[in-house]
Amino acid sequence: MKLSSIILAAGKGTRMYSSLPKVLHRVCGLPIIHYVVDMANNIGAEVPVVVTGHGADQVKDFLGDRVKYASQTEQLGTGHAVLCAQDSMNSVDGLILVTPGDMPLFTEQTLKKLVELQVANSGPMSMLTVISEDSHGFGRIIRDTDESVLAIVEEAQATPDQLLIKELNVGAYCFKAVWLWNALKKIKLSPKGEYYLTDLVEIAVNEGLKVAAFVVPDLDETLGINTRIHLAEAETIMRRRILRSLMLSGVTIINPESTYIESSVKIGQDTIIQPNTFLRGKTQIGTGCEIGPNTIITDCQVGNRVKILAAVMDKAIVEDDVDMGPFVRLRKGAHLGQHVHMGNFGEVKDSYLGEGTKMGHFSYIGNATIGKDVNIGAGTITCNYDGEHKHPTVIGDNVFIGSDTMLVAPLNIGQNAHTGAGAVVIHDVEPGDTVVGVPAKPLRKKE
Repeated sequence: MKLSSIILAAGKGTRMYSSLPKVLHRVCGLPIIHYVVDMANNIGAEVPVVVTGHGADQVKDFLGDRVKYASQTEQLGTGHAVLCAQDSMNSVDGLILVTPGDMPLFTEQTLKKLVELQVANSGPMSMLTVISEDSHGFGRIIRDTDESVLAIVEEAQATPDQLLIKELNVGAYCFKAVWLWNALKKIKLSPKGEYYLTDLVEIAVNEGLKVAAFVVPDLDETLGINTRIHLAEAETIMRRRILRSLMLSGVTIINPESTYIESSVKIGQDTIIQPNTFLRGKTQIGTGCEIGPNTIITDCQVGNRVKILAAVMDKAIVEDDVDMGPFVRLRKGAHLGQHVHMGNFGEVKDSYLGEGTKMGHFSYIGNATIGKDVNIGAGTITCNYDGEHKHPTVIGDNVFIGSDTMLVAPLNIGQNAHTGAGAVVIHDVEPGDTVVGVPAKPLRKKE
């Protein structure tokens, strides 16, 4: 049966106290709405329709053409929001899944069960509920003797006996499309001036139709984000899921409580993640690595058998069998070839270090291309910026750069060349030559 999806993301989220739309606040590195859209896609729904309102342009900038859009220009309630999506739907038949845009923790299994429940339901709608001691202000579920839902009673209108009910409305539904569009027009305006989607239960029951409900077994899934406190709670739950999945796939995480890995990160088997490590963005790490402790890696590609200790890395490439640290900084455009070694307090930006090159501590390499098996002595600096422009340095294979060498770009040092300790190199160095001094000059060979 055809399945469509409507995601309600028009709310302002006033309790977030933010200029950012609520659904764009991030959980484990990605906006809340990303998870909701992703889950709709994972269960086989057609391209979701996202109902936008507050911050619509920002939401569209993030989601792009992943979804279709409907606009709720006036905040007239959830029933009105769903009705706003009608013109954007591909068809009027099949089933329609309606989910809130601020609930990123639903699992694929739960939403599939909701759809399956409605497929088997003779009535027009099915819904998710949860059993909880804390009502979170949710409506109470009143069931009939056959377990069908008779009513949803909002907390403000509930009697003392009804307030004792622990089964709560979650806010996710699956409808028969043809019935939904007709029933939405029957919802009456509430005293608050809104049209509530929950009123569809009463409409269905009054028509003698069955409303089915599935109790979500994991309370965590039903967390809706309305405050920064909820955001932190969702972050903890999602992070725990991510780490569990990685560990089950063969990654060792020494201390999950102090490890932060975003959902978009990929890690190979037998890699060890030490405490206080942050892996972010599109980072990919190979097999057999050891990362951390005290390491931050963002949008980097890391090969196999790499050891990284106490480093900060951003948009860099690290090939196989590299070892780094402690206190290493790789900035955008850094690329370390196989078997490169970087000592402590080294920094690389927009540069390539060839296979087997060793970079000593307290060195900076910027805008450079460095060959194989080069020795970069401690304190070496590529002076690549003249105040207006950046200039390149090219170093050939098997070059030995002495400690405390200043390489004033633009500069080309031929293969097998040497620089003396403390040299300030301002001219190109021919292959095989040794230069020393300030400014550096070729060392005269003894006759």
